[in-house]
Amino acid sequence: MNIRSLTRGDGVVIGAAVLLFIASFLDTFDGRGSDVPNAWDNLGLVMSMYVAGIIGAALIVVARALPQPRKIIGLDLGQLGVALTIFAAWTSFWTILDPLGAFSDTFGSSDVDTGSGLILGLLAALVLAGAAIATPLVPALKAALVGAPRPAAPQPYGGQPQGGYGYPGAQQPGQQPYGGQPQGAPFGGPSQQQPAPSQQQPASDFSPFWFAVPVARPLFGEDGSQTPIAELAPGTWYLAVEQRGATLVAQTQDGRRGVLQDTSGIQRG
Repeated sequence: MNIRSLTRGDGVVIGAAVLLFIASFLDTFDGRGSDVPNAWDNLGLVMSMYVAGIIGAALIVVARALPQPRKIIGLDLGQLGVALTIFAAWTSFWTILDPLGAFSDTFGSSDVDTGSGLILGLLAALVLAGAAIATPLVPALKAALVGAPRPAAPQPYGGQPQGGYGYPGAQQPGQQPYGGQPQGAPFGGPSQQQPAPSQQQPASDFSPFWFAVPVARPLFGEDGSQTPIAELAPGTWYLAVEQRGATLVAQTQDGRRGVLQDTSGIQRG
């Protein structure tokens, strides 16, 4: 699971689910001089309003953090979670209109008021459902919850670059350092590896480069299929090996290649 793929909207969903859980232990209604129950004393209420909302929030967060989409009975986990949050909000709205429910035979309607558990539960359920629906639509909620770490600071003059896959400053095999003399050529002498002017590549030709994505983005197969083969995670450097119009062909750490269709906001190394 990739925690860095969570968005600000997912953070709102998590916070609303916590409030919903707390509200389930508060009084369902305010009955003066009576032993007032909470939501856990009413199985139908606690399952349809509180537990349904919490499970929906969990499905949304898990679906976002998984590298590949998962389905239950043909539905995406995230879609099923959104449906549960809407159901919880709908139940909380009608429950607060009739707070007695199954307790109408025990308490008289003139002796009770809506309790803090239902009020807080209604607010939490509405925020939960609103965030679940608005996250894919509102750019502010689509931003990453945990920002990608900044690239390593440049090495001091004369220092050796850090090794390891994904470091943009690492020198590739066969690549000459900027301003350095080609190997095998005497100082001041002509370079035997320098191509003739007619053989040099145009300046507009693509050159591979390292990049990082601001949020998790899918990597699709080079055959044009719309099934993701991998997911690029923020905070990791990937190698762009080819450009195809507005898309990039990227290579992952395990050597897989695919097409990154959304290249907006990427950070070049």
